[in-house]
Amino acid sequence: MATEATRGAAQTGPQAGLLAPPPRDRRFWAWTAAGLLVVLLLAALTRYLEQQVPEWAAGTALEDIAAAIEYPVYAIVLGLLGNLVVTLTGLHDRIAAAFRTEFFIKTGLVLLGASINLAVIASAAGPAIAQALLLISGVFLFTWWLAGRLGLDDKLRALLASAVSICGVSAAIAAAGAVRARREQLAYTASLVIVFALPSIFLLPWLADVLGLSPAVAGAWIGGNIDTTAAVTAAGALAGEDALQIASIVKVTQNALMGVVAVALTAYFALHVERRPGSARPGLGELWRRFPKFVLGFVAASVIATWYLKAVGADGKATIAIVNDLRTWFFILAFVSIGLEVRVAALRQAGWRPIAVFGAATVFNLVLALGLASLLFAGFSLS
Repeated sequence: MATEATRGAAQTGPQAGLLAPPPRDRRFWAWTAAGLLVVLLLAALTRYLEQQVPEWAAGTALEDIAAAIEYPVYAIVLGLLGNLVVTLTGLHDRIAAAFRTEFFIKTGLVLLGASINLAVIASAAGPAIAQALLLISGVFLFTWWLAGRLGLDDKLRALLASAVSICGVSAAIAAAGAVRARREQLAYTASLVIVFALPSIFLLPWLADVLGLSPAVAGAWIGGNIDTTAAVTAAGALAGEDALQIASIVKVTQNALMGVVAVALTAYFALHVERRPGSARPGLGELWRRFPKFVLGFVAASVIATWYLKAVGADGKATIAIVNDLRTWFFILAFVSIGLEVRVAALRQAGWRPIAVFGAATVFNLVLALGLASLLFAGFSLS
């Protein structure tokens, strides 16, 4: 019989590999392929519902609601239903390797950069950039402070603050990469973004009309508030063509600052939150290792798309449209995977406090954005 010392030596010698996880065999790859098929089928069903539901609801009382519901809603709901099925059948853990949320969402975010034309932003650069900087800073700091007062985990604080102050799920994912947040925290934040964005599509254009806001101010208010680009487009369209253009420019400007926030969060968490007392100060190499590299792809895609459109003119829009469609597919795959990965127990454990923080931050965002839009876009015109 082997002694304790012998067993200890075996663990650190050539036989240590016997204690490692077994190599991935054919069964692993077969189950992963089956899981990928599940993800692709749910993604295809998502795209089908996104395109068909508005047609089915045309002419009914649900027409406006059906037109405003975006693909993340269908994707997450279908992912959750799929999660229930594969969990009850005992297949979840076997096919879980196919739920590549991080890969799908990072690829989608890189492609998102192609829709951010720096030349378009320049047409309203002054007020749009000023509003973006002031709004992101104010809302982020308020959300961070309130989440801290309610005792939320620092990583969840970062996700909530990034999502509500910049661009919803995309910003939360960038923040998650920077602070190494758990998937459950990302799923929780993504759900809150969607829940709060849907009513805003109808509420903000209506309030803009009630308050008598000019198209430019209304557009800047909408673009600075709603957390998803697609929802901003829907709300801007309801407010009018001029409002839609301003809303899009303001939203794109905020999106472009996502990389700056990711850099700041990477540095803050490395230098303060996760640094142990007495430990050496992290160097540039450590910051680079932690930095979410896909943000560089996001910026590069924006620069390339801007140069490409300038070089080929209007003919290049068809190519950018193809890239945008591909981006949508990757986002759908990511949201389906989020639904498939969600653990209800983890969401239940988070409790009511993240909801309270997100709701309060949304109200703060509404008030601050209205003040900034009224100040910076008063009398502004694209013509």
